[in-house]
Amino acid sequence: MPGTDSPRTPEPAVQVPTRTLVEALIRTDNTVDAGELYAIAPLLGMTDQQVRLCVKRLVTEGRFTQEGRGRKAVLRATGATERALGPDVDFVAQAFRQDAGLAPWDGTWHLVAFAVPETARTARDALRAALTRLGGAPVQGGLYVSAGAWEPYVEDQARHLDVLDHLTLLTTDNLRHGNEHDPVAIARTLWPQDEIADRYRRLASVARPRLRRLQEDAHLPGPERLTIAVELAAEFTRAMEPDPLLPPELLPQPWPGTQARELVAQCWSLLEKHTDKSERISLFQLYRDAIRPAVAAG
Repeated sequence: MPGTDSPRTPEPAVQVPTRTLVEALIRTDNTVDAGELYAIAPLLGMTDQQVRLCVKRLVTEGRFTQEGRGRKAVLRATGATERALGPDVDFVAQAFRQDAGLAPWDGTWHLVAFAVPETARTARDALRAALTRLGGAPVQGGLYVSAGAWEPYVEDQARHLDVLDHLTLLTTDNLRHGNEHDPVAIARTLWPQDEIADRYRRLASVARPRLRRLQEDAHLPGPERLTIAVELAAEFTRAMEPDPLLPPELLPQPWPGTQARELVAQCWSLLEKHTDKSERISLFQLYRDAIRPAVAAG
């Protein structure tokens, strides 16, 4: 298994925002046990005061409701929080399918052109941000490209922003950027692959010693297991969010993302296996739903 026979290394510290801690501890019934929250916070270098202020903000924002007070309180996620929880399962699942060789690239580039008027500047800026978040890269002003079939996601965003009538979607297998025709070279130019690879190397350095700890001790106390889960979720999100999920055919090999995701998958499997059903957090199910189809198909 990747990383299990390497020399023992210290566990890198992970910076976890207080909001991320609260959202990561949502259980499958959409509640957060405040006692659990306060028990894990100091393991992540957080104070009780930080947790209290964060909970107050989340309740004020309508992201949670609160029943009871202090460590005996129960937080309940509202509908808005439920919809926004965790990584996007579709994209995580696609990453694992690519890692398993189950999603070969067909050589097609997917492009979106738009000309949103100045009167809708806010929507135009939001559209640009959405296209980048969906893995697109700007080719020219108002023209973005992706190596994946992103049309359904683009159309959803455009409808939400009420700019669908200003979009043109097209595909091509003959993209030239300047004088460059080679798809690998084009991908290297359009996307910051070195920065993305560094994020995955960081993720692997976080996951590897934690995986070793989980393998060596199946009876870690609950707070320690959940601390590992929260740290992995925070670091995994940092690595995945800027990743356009380019197909392996366009990436240098070996790609750091493949090993990092495998290490995280092993951690999540052990965390779920050794956590009582009553204590399992929603993130276990989110990752399981994303990872298992690729594993089963492979």
